[in-house]
Amino acid sequence: MEQIIKEKISADHLLYVSLKYTKTCDVIINLLLRWRTMIDLGMEHLITRAKKKKKWKAVPDAPRAKLVQLKQVYSDDPLISETLRLYELFRDIETLPKVRENEFRKGVNLKVTYHGEIININLDKLKEYSSLLERFISSLK
Repeated sequence: MEQIIKEKISADHLLYVSLKYTKTCDVIINLLLRWRTMIDLGMEHLITRAKKKKKWKAVPDAPRAKLVQLKQVYSDDPLISETLRLYELFRDIETLPKVRENEFRKGVNLKVTYHGEIININLDKLKEYSSLLERFISSLK
């Protein structure tokens, strides 16, 4: 849990300080990767919780296999389900086609094509993600 908090603090610094002053898409990508690492750690926490409740079946150490099983185990929790969907986007962010818009300006925007859909990742969207992840961390505690 301590590592998750450290990752969150680093991510918050990227969101509220670095992005405020640089306004580049590189900072947005680094923030999304930081959140991916944070969710990874949270998933390990969820796995140990599921093992204690005897809901976890042994799966290979492959991240995708763990993700699929976590989705099944926590399908009744909308917060965790939404976070896991977001994690899939963050996991693939480096390989997805991206278009950078308005860098170094107030309306910095990263257009990402994900499953045929264009997602605009701007400051408002990042704040939505941040509040979702804040609730996710609170539920882990």
